[in-house]
Amino acid sequence: MVFISGGTFRMGSDRHYAEEAPVHRVTVDGFWIDVTPVTNAEFRRFVDATGYVTFAEIAPKAEDYPGALPHMLKAGSLVFQPPGSQVNLRDWSQWWEFRFGANWRHPYGRGSWTKGLDDHPVVHVAYKDAEAYAAWAGKELPTEAEWEFAARGGLDGAEFAWGDEFAPEGKHLANTWQGAFPHENLKLDGYERTSPVKAFPPNGYGLYDMVGNVWEWTTDWYAPKHPADAPKACCIPENPRGPSRDASYDPCQPTIRIPRKVLKGGSHLCAPNYCRRYRPAARHPEPIDTSTSHVGFRCVVRRA
Repeated sequence: MVFISGGTFRMGSDRHYAEEAPVHRVTVDGFWIDVTPVTNAEFRRFVDATGYVTFAEIAPKAEDYPGALPHMLKAGSLVFQPPGSQVNLRDWSQWWEFRFGANWRHPYGRGSWTKGLDDHPVVHVAYKDAEAYAAWAGKELPTEAEWEFAARGGLDGAEFAWGDEFAPEGKHLANTWQGAFPHENLKLDGYERTSPVKAFPPNGYGLYDMVGNVWEWTTDWYAPKHPADAPKACCIPENPRGPSRDASYDPCQPTIRIPRKVLKGGSHLCAPNYCRRYRPAARHPEPIDTSTSHVGFRCVVRRA
């Protein structure tokens, strides 16, 4: 882990997606944070020590998912599957497939393994799986503010974790998507899916993969925008933890039936033509019951 001294920074962005705005000042206390996302090897040690079974390895219950087709109530997880040609970018079902048997041990479904991927970030972990690992390790998951402060690496207001130019001198500094998403992956950064957690340079705080590779869970419930900036310096929020629950969650609305937490950092599937979220300010809501092939996590320890 690396210790990040506390400080005040400008959180969010007014230049990209609506949910990142407005930019507002936030103060966080010092904390320790994992240098990399939790890897397959680290998660395996947790499972071996505890016998833990992840969410993706348990068949869903019909009463928890009213209306679900009976033949779909099997253990599995969402796996990215590129289509053969350009598709409607508003329809994520064109490239995401709920694959039976997909989980952290079998990242692409039955017949796939994590052999050779020990130093890749663990994926197919739902929120409670990340929480369980953190508790076992004597740690916690970061808040959105802590995560973003660490991701910026001391570059307050910079576009990316390393500065304002995405690929300085043509060099890719994170595992993202090059080409027309979701059917054309040029792999100019050298990777088609996840990459080893230290494949790209660290940021100014010595942290790896704060942009790209996998999205990372935070403890904050999702809100569709940030709060307004405090009018006076004395009123700057300290160690904010977001709303008390998902601000847009409504159990009576079938489209938002499961409450959501904030993901940060973007992933190897973020592309210029689709998801320009390979930035510290970027954020995305993820249902707490969802696991996918591009979401992982890292942990923090807060100063007593």
